[in-house]
Amino acid sequence: MSTEETNSKKDVIRKKMLEHQSEAKIVRRIVLIITIVAILILVFIGGGGYLYIKSALQPVDKDSKVQKKVEIPIGSSVTGISEKLEANGIIKNAKVFKYYVKFKNEAGFMAGEYELSPSMEIPEIINRLKTGKVLQKAAFQLTIPEGKQLKEIAQIIAKTVNLPEEEVFNQLNDRTFIQKMMAKFPDLLTTDILNPNIKYPLEGYLFPATYPFYKPNPTVEEMIVTMLEQTRKVITPYLAKLNEEEFTAHQLLTMSSLIEEEATQKADRKDISSVFYNRIEQEMPLQTDPTVLYAQGKHKERVLYEDLEVDSPYNTYKHKGLPPGPIANAGKDSIEAAINPSETKYLYFLATAGGDVIFTKTLEEHNAAKAEHITNNN
Repeated sequence: MSTEETNSKKDVIRKKMLEHQSEAKIVRRIVLIITIVAILILVFIGGGGYLYIKSALQPVDKDSKVQKKVEIPIGSSVTGISEKLEANGIIKNAKVFKYYVKFKNEAGFMAGEYELSPSMEIPEIINRLKTGKVLQKAAFQLTIPEGKQLKEIAQIIAKTVNLPEEEVFNQLNDRTFIQKMMAKFPDLLTTDILNPNIKYPLEGYLFPATYPFYKPNPTVEEMIVTMLEQTRKVITPYLAKLNEEEFTAHQLLTMSSLIEEEATQKADRKDISSVFYNRIEQEMPLQTDPTVLYAQGKHKERVLYEDLEVDSPYNTYKHKGLPPGPIANAGKDSIEAAINPSETKYLYFLATAGGDVIFTKTLEEHNAAKAEHITNNN
């Protein structure tokens, strides 16, 4: 090949390389422009969204002197409350308010007629709804203590609203009424409560709290709906963890009731919870006295050996695992202990006459504690 031909080929190759380099520069420039445009769009959208949400969380009119009466009905959901507040001009956007409430994990809104203003900040509105600072004073309050059984709750309701106790208790166990409540609270009241071994379907589901009522004569159904709504609010934050651990709300309330009935003021409920879970894991019966008394339908200071022979699925001396359902209602501390037990190796606990609870790992240690704190005191 001649020198001229060689130079000619080199020129062609050089020319093509320059063309490729030029094309590559153009492509890189286009990609850079597209990237910059995309970033600007995202910034614009994100910034616009941030400004939109920030604006929606501001007062409707910070200078307003108007006071509006807003009624929050019994059993209202967060969605319903948000929509009512927007409709009355108290907040700018119901959806933003609802998601703000969920993000902040706010709960426990109380029914009633409130006096609210478009000038109020969102946190102030939430606080007002949670503390029940209403325009109208409650006609009466219904207080359900922790550790109460359905029969006792029926007595409290009957006495408070002047109804026959038997009438109230019968309604709480009426099949049609139960199914109506199940339809209203499908995530809380599942078919678990219809287990034929369960004594009373709503046992353990009526949350202990003080409930204000603004009508002088609410129906039993309205009162029960209010209590079930509160139970659902308390349980909802734990649902994700329950699903992960394949533990149902019914099982949670059942375990919580055992902890509630066994705990003293000095007891660490999470340690009691750990004992129950440790015994279940080792396939040991729970052997908790309150289940025996519940099976008998009695209240006694002390369980005798003859009581342990009662033939009932609730008798945790005869049957391993949890009983069919709750044996009483449980407060938030017991529910929290049931979902987050301590990590221990305890298998036994013993309550002393002074209210202290002694936890032990072996039967020998337990018997020694019993001999020291129980036998010697009798």
